[in-house]
Amino acid sequence: MNPIASERSTHTPSDHGALPAWEQGDLPAPPSFSASNLLRVIGPGAILLVGSMGGGEWLVGPAIGVQYGMGLFWVATVSIFLQVICNLESIRYTLYTGEPIMSGIMRLHPGPRFWAVIYTALATLQLGIPALAAGCGSVLFAAFAGHMPEDSDSGTLLVISYGVMVATIVVLLLGRTIERTLEWVSWVMIVLIFTFLLVVNIFFVPASTWITSAAGFFQFGYIPENVDLVLLGALAATAGAGGMAGLAISNWFRDKGFGMGGTVGAIASAFGHQEIKLSTIGKVFHINDENMDRWRIWWKYVRADQVWLWGLGAAVGMFLNVNLAVGIIPAGTDLSQVGAGAYQAEYLAKIWSGFWFLALFNGFWVLFSTHLGNTDMLIRTVTDMVWAASPRARKWCGGNVRSIYYCALFGFSIWGAFAINWGNAMDLFKIMANIAGLILAIAAIQILRVNTRFLPQELQPPMWRKAAMLLVTVMYGGIFSMVVWTHLG
Repeated sequence: MNPIASERSTHTPSDHGALPAWEQGDLPAPPSFSASNLLRVIGPGAILLVGSMGGGEWLVGPAIGVQYGMGLFWVATVSIFLQVICNLESIRYTLYTGEPIMSGIMRLHPGPRFWAVIYTALATLQLGIPALAAGCGSVLFAAFAGHMPEDSDSGTLLVISYGVMVATIVVLLLGRTIERTLEWVSWVMIVLIFTFLLVVNIFFVPASTWITSAAGFFQFGYIPENVDLVLLGALAATAGAGGMAGLAISNWFRDKGFGMGGTVGAIASAFGHQEIKLSTIGKVFHINDENMDRWRIWWKYVRADQVWLWGLGAAVGMFLNVNLAVGIIPAGTDLSQVGAGAYQAEYLAKIWSGFWFLALFNGFWVLFSTHLGNTDMLIRTVTDMVWAASPRARKWCGGNVRSIYYCALFGFSIWGAFAINWGNAMDLFKIMANIAGLILAIAAIQILRVNTRFLPQELQPPMWRKAAMLLVTVMYGGIFSMVVWTHLG
């Protein structure tokens, strides 16, 4: 090794912010990049994909398409592109340190406790109300009752929604690690959901509608008069995933063992292996030729997961859901009060009665998978912040991070049992989605600061990515400000 490379390889980061300094180590060698290894290595994008399907793709997108036409979906195109960049930048920090991006943010001034409180509050506002569990209740009720729920059915709906919340807890108790369980469930959901959507789109949506729908994703700049800004803000934030999802994705990559995440451990499930531990502080690697070669291979896997699995999947999912809606539902129909997207069943049943149950069955999995992903997203984000910021909490749980995870899970579930009564799924989701936009606006500039302050020059994002992160803050901050100004004014 030449003297310059040797000097680079022994460099230790001197700036570690408000948390303790990272440990040092070598970047684990990734599997060679190949088609067979690709399907084995990627996976966090699958969790994120099904975790986003029940919101922007299944609730908000179709409501906008039917009410305002397809011209607004350039917003979805821009949003998915920017969120892919935001996700990649979150993961960049995790590949280098083994820490989730929230740990990087907590290293910023004024320190971990401040940011832990702020982001716990924001995460609770976005994800703490189980609106989609209520949506699952509506879908299951309709599937077996043969009609949409009415006011007199509220008690039954509540019981079913509670059952969905219990089922979510059960799923999160299983497997070796929580990430692995979610990943396995997500791949199954992807097959079920996309198979149904492809079949009904191919057989029941005219070719002319396909062309019109596709064109709408590229009509940049079109904004119809009298558009519902809250609904538009919800589309912008959740066309991909939005909000806490752009932060939680780095947690899943850590638990999957990407990059230095493979050196720090993971959050084990309740019945997982006892020997799985999670470090409180990450590890960084030396900058040398061997580690940089490994970095480039890991980054290829990350790009495949986020660009081709999640990004493309989110775009296709949005297209198929919206294309189906505008193809079978009369233009101008207000879908905001049709129980949790069960419009698919109502209108497809006019074509063939059997579609009533099939569409609702698909709708249940769409909503349940999103509720499951959102629940884990909220709990693991709070858990990781407490784990990194509170020595007292670590001492209380005896160094076992899953004790914090499951205490938070049960605590938020009890809270959700009361909060679920606060409104219908669409109204709740529109509010929560706009909170997601606010989170994106705040987090993007912080992620950029983290990656340019704590990462070595060789690993920092290129200039165009830095500009894209600034655009995320400007775009989502502007939309949220317009929504607030309009409603307060």
